[in-house]
Amino acid sequence: MSDEILYEVSGEIGWITLNRPQARNALTFAMYDRVAEICADIEGHGSPKVLVLTGAGEKAFAAGTDISQFRAFTKPEDALAYEARIDEVLRKIEGCRIPTIAAISGAVTGGGASIACACDMRIATQDARFGFPVARTLGNCLSMNNYARLASLLGPARVKDIVFTARLVGTEEAHRIGLFNELVADHAALMARAKELATTIAGHAPLTLRATKEAMRRLSAVNHTEDSDLVVMCYMSADFREGMEAFLAKRAPNWQGR
Repeated sequence: MSDEILYEVSGEIGWITLNRPQARNALTFAMYDRVAEICADIEGHGSPKVLVLTGAGEKAFAAGTDISQFRAFTKPEDALAYEARIDEVLRKIEGCRIPTIAAISGAVTGGGASIACACDMRIATQDARFGFPVARTLGNCLSMNNYARLASLLGPARVKDIVFTARLVGTEEAHRIGLFNELVADHAALMARAKELATTIAGHAPLTLRATKEAMRRLSAVNHTEDSDLVVMCYMSADFREGMEAFLAKRAPNWQGR
């Protein structure tokens, strides 16, 4: 697994690279855990002043969770534990003591999109595409915390639009609605701009940055209602099993609504 998450500190910048380009950087559970580990203990990982998260290659930041792992889900506890695990990873990213920048090239979908949204800033190449296409792929859902994070960033109407249509949002729209802070031409420009932006931020007062980051987190940290019934309804359904097998077999799913 060590090669699937690359981490290095260069100067005052930490770089996390999701490194499964052959799978469009789809995340295994171990990869999620490693990202969370770094973000939760940045002092123990070289003490950079800014953290950049990116994906290997030019085709994807991350195309969600590695779907083959869902085949092991046989009981409600499996689904609930998975969503709890993802929530914890995203909380660790949001709670990281230093600013985080998602440098996005290509697809940023599902769990990859969740990671990008948990970062403080997002810059993207012109070919980046963002979305949660689960309504046409797996038939699962997000946790309440994840929905709330998206609603805080995009607004409830846009969240429903993106999930209901299962479309991937292009860069110009993503920039217009405030999802992407900046757009660049290509992958080389992305890496250069990520370094430039991180260097600028690293030169600023760390306590001001930390206070602002934590203040924004507290503003959006509200108590959400129970969601276990929704998670179990989706993940334990025949539709989810059908969607997963159809996705892995590269065929269209046959939804039954049960």
